[in-house]
Amino acid sequence: MKIKEIFYSLQGEGAFTGRPAVFVRFSGCNLACPFCDTDFKGGDEYTEEELLEALGQFPCKFLVFTGGEPTLQLRDTLIEKLHKAGYYLAMETNGTRKYPKWMDWVTVSPKNDFCPNVTLYPGNIMAAEVKVVFTGDNDPEKYETLGILKYIQPCDTGDSDKNEEIIRKAVEWLKGHPKWRLSLQTQKIINVR
Repeated sequence: MKIKEIFYSLQGEGAFTGRPAVFVRFSGCNLACPFCDTDFKGGDEYTEEELLEALGQFPCKFLVFTGGEPTLQLRDTLIEKLHKAGYYLAMETNGTRKYPKWMDWVTVSPKNDFCPNVTLYPGNIMAAEVKVVFTGDNDPEKYETLGILKYIQPCDTGDSDKNEEIIRKAVEWLKGHPKWRLSLQTQKIINVR
């Protein structure tokens, strides 16, 4: 596996916001989203055993696989070894590829609104949560069947005035769609990785 970084922090988004987690950021992605703020290029090669050893330095058994796109490299054999070692496994995916078996928590963040010709993998079952990047102009409702918990996350454009407008639109949209929840990127608010 090629892994960009492994680090210990707090989950900043979705249902587990605020929970300590070990993040495994895989290198590589099958999409090129225009707003992506993640450096997932480069990285180091790991065997499954080397990854298990690297994870042993952290006091936490809650893992979040992210990227890039974890489904490009994550294998059932690794998932089985991690479960045997007592880890709870969460994964953040764009939903374009088949989910690995036995994942404890899957968050789908579809990027169809931003990347041309993107198709969600048709065989995936409903995820634990769906988290839609919200610009104020897209329609999150078309993704509501992808996850049990439903979140919109205001798009961070890097422009504070535009971001403020998107957040205002998100609040108004949520008031009209009470099945959905707001997910903020709290890691950016509290300035942690």
